[in-house]
This record gives sequence, C-alpha cells and structure tokens, in this order.
Amino acid sequence: MVVLATPGRTARLGRTAGPRPAVVRGAVLLLPGGPEASARRPSALRAAALLNTLGRRLALAGRADGLAVHVVHYRCRGWNGDRADPARDAAWAVEEAVRRYGDVPVCLAGHGMGGRAALRAGGHEAVRSVVAVAPWLPEDDTAAGPEPVKQLTGRYVLIVHGTRDLRTDPELSFSFAARAKKANRNVCRFEVHTDGHGLRQYRAEVTALTADFVRGTLFGHEFARPVRDALAAPPPIGLRMPLASGFGRPPRRR
Repeated sequence: MVVLATPGRTARLGRTAGPRPAVVRGAVLLLPGGPEASARRPSALRAAALLNTLGRRLALAGRADGLAVHVVHYRCRGWNGDRADPARDAAWAVEEAVRRYGDVPVCLAGHGMGGRAALRAGGHEAVRSVVAVAPWLPEDDTAAGPEPVKQLTGRYVLIVHGTRDLRTDPELSFSFAARAKKANRNVCRFEVHTDGHGLRQYRAEVTALTADFVRGTLFGHEFARPVRDALAAPPPIGLRMPLASGFGRPPRRR
C-alpha cells in the first residue's frame, strides 16, 4: 500500500493529565495505537479508554513527585512501513519534553502500535523507562529483520499483554522480551490471563502496575514485590509473570 507524505503536519503534546505540577521532575509520554498504514490525520477525539484511564492514574500517583503526563498526538494515524511515523513522533515528543522541562527522566508508554513506537524510540538519552501494553510487534516482514532491541540497553522495560489478545500476538511480545532480556537485564513482562487487547477486565490492575513501574523507574520508589520478582527472575519466568487480580489494591482488613 502506498502511503503519501504528510507535508506541513507536526506532532504535538496534549495537555497534561490533571493539574500540571508546579515543578516538573519527570514526564510520561503516552502513545496511542493505530492502523498498520494510514496517512490520514489522527482523529481529534479522545485517545483510547485505556490511555485515558492510565493518564489519570499516573497523574494522581505521581503528583507529589512532580510528574507531568502527556498524550502524544501523531502527525498521521499509521505506522507506514519503513517510515515508522509514530516512532519518529515519539522521539520528537521526548525532545519536546526536554525542551519544556529540562533534564528530567522520561518514560514512554504506549498501547498497541504505540507500544511498538515506545520500544523503538526508547534509545533517546532522556528515556529512563519504557512501557509497552499489548504491543504490536509483527514479524512477517523478513526483509526488514527482527524488531531492534539494542536501543533499550540501560532502560527499564515493562511489557504487559493479555493472553487472549486477538489483535496483537502475545507470543510475539514474549519473543521480543526474550531477545531484549539478553541485551538488558532490566526487562520484565506480565501476562494478563483471559483478557484481550483492550485489557478491560484488568484495567485497574494494569494501570496500577504501570504507575508502580513509572514511580520506581523515574523517582526511585521501591517497586512492588511482583515487579521486583519479575525483574530479578531469569527467563522465561520473569517474562511470563501473571498479573494477579487486585494488584495495587490495599489489603482487606480482617
């Protein structure tokens, strides 16, 4: 499919989720999903429900730390082959965050195609961590070779995938995580059993897991026990860690 150029369009950062901190000490850039190929301008409608929920949760959890959370608005909707437009827009967004906020640590967090963009753009020197939720990581383009992983060296990487995802293959994200783990020990992957691409059943757990990971990687807070275990465990254990129901909720009083 031929994808036409998009002259004159620029990516942009949306408003901060929640009140902007008086002093920004870290930033999360949320990267939406999209189709494989499309030069159309992205819709002005809200981002996917998962990213909206995630943005609100992160802004609340990171308020005291000075966390700014933005959704990245792409120049066009699709990945578009070798152009990898969302990855280019993600790299621009990191530069824009540094321009606005100075030398602060950045987390790239994406869903679907946005997860692939986050992983691809994770090599920027300001990026401290990457979160890829149900990432689209195709392996049918043999001429292009496997998805790169060396850019993730020195970063913390979290991948989350539903085992019943019919849109993006969870086994491909496992294969990617296994290759990335060989180059970087700070890689972990959680499986959400019985959930699909939108992770609707376990949305609260996924957002809590991401918030824990972001606060740990950007601000040095102690990780929750499951995250510590997943990062420390050798493959495949730390790459097939089940996300428990109720993760992030306070324990019930007896």
